[in-house]
Amino acid sequence: MLNAYYSDSIQNFITKSTEEIIGEITIENKFDINSNTVDAWIQQIEILKNQLEKYSGNIFLEFSIPRMGKRIDCLLIIENLVFVLEFKVGEKEYLKHNIDQVWDYALDLKNFHKPSHKAIIVPILIATEANFAEFSIITTSHDDGLIYPIKTNKQGLNIILEKIIDFFSDKNHLNANEYIKGSYTPTPTIIEAAVNLYNEHSVEEITRNDSDAKNLSKTTTSISNTIEYAKKFNKKVICFVTGVPGAGKTLVGLKVATTHLDKEKGNTSVFLSGNAPLVAILQEALTRDKVKREKEKGNKITKSAAKNGVKAFIQIIHHYRDAYLVDPNPPYDHVAIFDEAQRAWNKEQTIDFMRRKKNQPNFNFSEPEFLISCLDRHKDWALIVCLVGGGQEINTGEAGISEWLNAINNSFPSWEVHISPNLVDKEYDAIKSIENIKINHVTNFDENLHLSVSMRSFRAENVSLFIKQLLDLELENAINTYKSINKNYPIVLTRNLEKAKLWLKEKARGNERYGIVVSSQAQRLKPLAIDVKSPMNPVNWFLDDKDDVRSSYYLEDVATEFQVQGLELDWACVTWDGDFRFSKEEWKTFSFVGNKWQNIHKIERKKYLLNAYRVLLTRARQGMVIVVPEGNINDPTRNPEFYNPTYSYLVSLGIKVLD
Repeated sequence: MLNAYYSDSIQNFITKSTEEIIGEITIENKFDINSNTVDAWIQQIEILKNQLEKYSGNIFLEFSIPRMGKRIDCLLIIENLVFVLEFKVGEKEYLKHNIDQVWDYALDLKNFHKPSHKAIIVPILIATEANFAEFSIITTSHDDGLIYPIKTNKQGLNIILEKIIDFFSDKNHLNANEYIKGSYTPTPTIIEAAVNLYNEHSVEEITRNDSDAKNLSKTTTSISNTIEYAKKFNKKVICFVTGVPGAGKTLVGLKVATTHLDKEKGNTSVFLSGNAPLVAILQEALTRDKVKREKEKGNKITKSAAKNGVKAFIQIIHHYRDAYLVDPNPPYDHVAIFDEAQRAWNKEQTIDFMRRKKNQPNFNFSEPEFLISCLDRHKDWALIVCLVGGGQEINTGEAGISEWLNAINNSFPSWEVHISPNLVDKEYDAIKSIENIKINHVTNFDENLHLSVSMRSFRAENVSLFIKQLLDLELENAINTYKSINKNYPIVLTRNLEKAKLWLKEKARGNERYGIVVSSQAQRLKPLAIDVKSPMNPVNWFLDDKDDVRSSYYLEDVATEFQVQGLELDWACVTWDGDFRFSKEEWKTFSFVGNKWQNIHKIERKKYLLNAYRVLLTRARQGMVIVVPEGNINDPTRNPEFYNPTYSYLVSLGIKVLD
C-alpha cells in the first residue's frame, strides 16, 4: 500500500485554499520546511488549480516511492489513466536528468505496484518557464502501458491531459481508493538497499513482502533472535545463510549490520566482504547520498567526513583481518557478517600471502580460522554470520564453505553452529564437514537461514534455475524453464555486438542501468573493442551517469565477474569468448597464454571458469542479450569452431535470435 501527504478529489482540491492544502501536506511535520519548498508548493498548487478545472478524478500530492526514497510531486487519476507529474519550478529547459527522474517514478509504479501493472501510466515533466514543446504519444516495445515521458510548461498541462484522455479513453475507470491500497512489492538493487537501510528504512519498506519473498524477513528475524540468544547466555555462535543467486543474502547482511549499529547496547556489528569492488561501490554510494542529504538540509559536510562513518559500517575483510594481526584485543564489534564467505582463502593461500606480503613467517591459519579467532577473543559472547553462495568461487585459493566448518570443528569447540539445511546440497561441497560438525558441536538446522526466491530479477524468479540448467547441460529442463521465463524476462541471442548494444539502449528506460560483462579470461574479444586487461573503475562504472564515458551506459568499458559479483544491472550484454566452449559431454575450458589458447586441466580452475559464467549470466534484473561472436577463419585465435558449438547450443534451448 502506498500513501500521499495530500489526497482528494480534483474538484475538492480546486475549491480549497492554497494555505489549507499546504497545511494538510505539512501537518505531520515530515518535511524540513523552508521558504523555497513552500514557494514551490504554492506555484505547483496554483498551476494545478488552473489546469485541472474541467477534469474529474483524484489528486495525490507528495506520493510515496519507498524503494527510491522519494516522493512524486503529483499523481492524478483521471478516468482509466494514471498521470505522474514532476514539477521543476522556475526551470526554463527540459533537462535530460529531469526527464529520466519522472520516467523512473513511473517505472517504479509499473514494475512494483500491482494495480499499475495493467494501468496506462503517463509521466509528465513540467518545466514551468520553458517554451511549450510539441509532443507525440509514444509507447515502447515493452508494450506494458507505460508511454514515453511528455514535456510541458505551466500553460500546457491542460492541452496534454485533453489529448491523452481522448487517445486512451476507456469505459473502465480506475478506482482511486483501490489503486492506492494495491500491494507494492519493490525489489531494490543492492546499492539502493544499502542506501535506504543506512537511512533507517526497514527491509519491509524497501523490498517485496509478498508470500514468495517472506523468508527475507524471516531470515533477518532468525539472525536477530540468535544475536539476542548469544548475548543473553554468553554464547558464541556461527550462522550459515544460503540462497539462490540474487536471493538477497547481501541484503540480509546489510539489514543485520544496520540494525545493530547502536554502540550503547554493546552489540555493534560490521559488514565485511572480500569483494573489493562491492565494498568500494557501496561506500561511495552511501557517501554520495550522505553528502547530498546534508546539502539538501542546508548543512555542510565534507566527503571525507561522510565516508568515515560509512567505513565503520562496511569494510573490506582483508583490512579487518590485517588490523587484528597487530592488535591482540577483541574486535570492537560483537557481530561480524562475512559476505560471500565461500570466497575466503584456504590455509595454503593465506599462509603464502602472510609470509610474502605481511612479514608473518609463523602464520599458520586459513583465513576463516583466523577470522573466527578474532571474534573468539571476546570473553562473553560473539556471533558470526556467513553469507554463502553456491557455485560462486571464482578465484585461486577460494576455499569454499567447508573451510569455515573445518575451522570450527578443529579449533573452536565451544562455538554453536546454526546451519541452513540447504548447505548439504552438493553445490556447496560441505557434506562431509557438516557430518563432522554434528558429532562435536551443538548444531541447529534452521530452514529460515535459506533464501529460496531470487529477488534480483523481479520479472522472473527462475532465471537462476535456467542458468544452472544451461550450465549443467540439462537440455530439456533448460528448454522448459526458458519457455516459462521468456515472456517476462527477455533473453536474446546475437552474433553482432552492435545489434546487442542497440537492443540494450532500446530496452532500458529512465535510469535503468545497462552494460557489457565478460569473463576475465575473454582475451580474444579485442577485435570487438573489448579488452579485459584495460583498467576500469567499478565505482564509476556502476554509479556514474549517462554522460560519463566511464559509466556502464557508454558501453565502452566492460566489467568482469570480479567487478560485478554481488551487484546487478537492469539489462546486461554477456559477450562470450573462446575460453568457455560447449561440447556434449562437458564445457571445455581454456586460458589464453602468449598467442594461443591452452586447455585448462585443473579441476579447480575449470570450476572457477564455470562459476565466472554463472556470475555473468545472473547479473541482469530485467533481461539480457548474449553475444557469441562469429570468429574469423583467418585468425587461428578466433576460429569459428571455438564459437559455433556454443551458439548452436544456445539456439537449441529456444533462445530467440535477434534479427
